[in-house]
Amino acid sequence: MGSDGAPPASGPRLYRVEADLRDCEVEGKIPTDLNGAFYRVGPDFQYPMHPGNIPFDGEGHVGMFRFRNGRVDFRSRFVRNERWLAQDKAGRALFPMYRNPTMDDPSVKGLSRSTANTHIINHRNLLLALKEDSPPDALDLLTLETVQPRYTFDGQLPSETFTAHPKVDSETGDIIAFGYEAKGFGTDDVSVFQITPAGKIVWNAWIKVPYVGLLHDFAVTQKHIVFYVIPLAFDEEQIKRGGIHWSWDGSKPTYFGIMRRGGDGKDIRWIKGPTRSATHVMGAFDDGNRVYVDVEMSESNPFPFMPMRGGEAWDPIAGASRITRLSVDMSRRNPREYGIEVMYPHHLGALPRQDDRYNTMPYRYGFLPCPDPNPKDPSKRPSACYARFDHQTRKTQLFNAGPNTTLAECCFAPRSKDAPEGSGYLMGVASRLDEGGRADLVILDAEHIDEGPIATVKLPIRIAGQIHGWWVPEEQLPTEA
Repeated sequence: MGSDGAPPASGPRLYRVEADLRDCEVEGKIPTDLNGAFYRVGPDFQYPMHPGNIPFDGEGHVGMFRFRNGRVDFRSRFVRNERWLAQDKAGRALFPMYRNPTMDDPSVKGLSRSTANTHIINHRNLLLALKEDSPPDALDLLTLETVQPRYTFDGQLPSETFTAHPKVDSETGDIIAFGYEAKGFGTDDVSVFQITPAGKIVWNAWIKVPYVGLLHDFAVTQKHIVFYVIPLAFDEEQIKRGGIHWSWDGSKPTYFGIMRRGGDGKDIRWIKGPTRSATHVMGAFDDGNRVYVDVEMSESNPFPFMPMRGGEAWDPIAGASRITRLSVDMSRRNPREYGIEVMYPHHLGALPRQDDRYNTMPYRYGFLPCPDPNPKDPSKRPSACYARFDHQTRKTQLFNAGPNTTLAECCFAPRSKDAPEGSGYLMGVASRLDEGGRADLVILDAEHIDEGPIATVKLPIRIAGQIHGWWVPEEQLPTEA
């Protein structure tokens, strides 16, 4: 990063290594009840990054750690969608600027701009690679080969876009999802819909947002859907100058929008709040008439590479996120405010996770990658950690990865489909900075993460970076020959 927080003009170093590793080296012992696949995805530039672009615009590179009978294989592949194939044929970048179609090469008009680099989720024996400005791209769950670019649920998708953060209903297994800018680039339309495990869209509603701001994530409970509009806002003038889609506009408020599930969306209530950022949800639930949403929240722009409208400098202190509980009393006819409670003030971090079986229900445990909140030497960079939060007691556990290591977002895998909440394994990729970024997959007992790894899958190479990951248990995977 440069002194102003922006990435260097030359961009990140190209990596682009697709790997196949059989029977990976393991330190410790893989638990016998850990069978399935841990998938991860992140941006990996196919060609050098255009000056002024941001790291989020690299092509999607999916990795899979396949667990079977105490052994682990690793595989990674680019998502070979319309964008990737067009650039591969041309031998150069054709989409030079993050979510700015005015900069695209004329040859790609009409093609999907999706990088498919943000999140993945399994559906109907497919792995859907997601980028919120486009429909999903569908991959084979076992080979990672791209089998259906621009996946539209058999033509049912009502929106031109699809969120990077769909939720799985804890009772039915239905996917609840949305698309923003749903009627086209820069529009204030949002489409909300529900998809059965068989792939049928059974509900769809349309709403308007107060302004076109980042709707990266949302919250779903058994009764409600919550959107949180933040002032990382659509910047038309910046786009005309050849810049990226967003800039942080600190003059704008946030809006907490809440609507009933299954309705037509006309009941949505927008509650104005103070300027904040909240891009990821840990969990959400109803408790009587009150709705709770737990998010990572900062007072300003959390991304050093996102422009600040007005030219002010990015503030790393105001941009630091903490796990925060938002709540609103729905018994009031017209609520005018929502509660904001910082739950764990000493833990900074982004990319919170939970036991995903509790996406839409009351939950107790959450997880977060964070710097060590109590470093032994405050003058040095704090070690990377995973924190486990018990919301009932407000107690925390900490796994410390040690010096010269970074940790990606973690993911929870239950011991079995019927295991109690939080009973299972927490896993995440550790990159060893003093070994050229070589990667390990760390596996922890999710109830005792402070005891350290029960197993470490040791890779001989560094691997493509990660934004989000997803666990698929063995019973949800196709049968292998």
